[in-house]
Amino acid sequence: MAEKLTVTLLCGAGKTETASRPAAARTLPARTAPILLWAAAAILFTPAALAAQTAASQTPQTIQSTPGSLQLAVTYNATLANPISGTSFWMQGGSVQLEGRFYRGLGAVADIAGAHTANINSTGVGLDLVTAVFGPRYTFAPARKKYSLFAQALAGEAFGFNSIFPAPTGAIDSQYGLAVEMGGGLDLNLSPHLALRAFQANWLRTQMPNSTNNLQNSLQLGAGVVFRFGRLRR
Repeated sequence: MAEKLTVTLLCGAGKTETASRPAAARTLPARTAPILLWAAAAILFTPAALAAQTAASQTPQTIQSTPGSLQLAVTYNATLANPISGTSFWMQGGSVQLEGRFYRGLGAVADIAGAHTANINSTGVGLDLVTAVFGPRYTFAPARKKYSLFAQALAGEAFGFNSIFPAPTGAIDSQYGLAVEMGGGLDLNLSPHLALRAFQANWLRTQMPNSTNNLQNSLQLGAGVVFRFGRLRR
């Protein structure tokens, strides 16, 4: 729409002519520009923020025990026992392990385990075995990972009962002896206070009478759950 403009022309005295010109373009109110800038920024940066949030949610959770923390593991064990050279049999049982972390990945663990078989190689003789061992454990927990690896070397005592053990005066049904255990395992973190003991494998050596060398070497396999208490960090 054009507006009228009256202009006096010098070439004609006392004469005036009317000309028209386009109306000035309308401008936006001053407060509208910041709103548009914020809207444009939101459109540009919202996808990037969503992508970053998605990537963060997909980042593996890292849970590491700090000095002063405790772990309680309850496992099911299957033990391949070899009390006499050339003879082996399976035993079923479980264990309870209590670990305290006192310096980085280094800690101490107490392990009480029990195993049972009712019939050793169809002889009609059974065996119940309880071991109580204690010693150091080192745990390796890689950063930004959901698992931890550990290795340990433990020593203590074994108690066998409900069986037959040779003795100088004949046979007895129970016996104590030295127990040495070495091995390790893998834990998978489920939450800050719960982990899955995916597997644990130990070499177990006991010293009890067996009418030959009085030594038993066994392979102990286990899996279970781990409960964490105390201070943890992500």
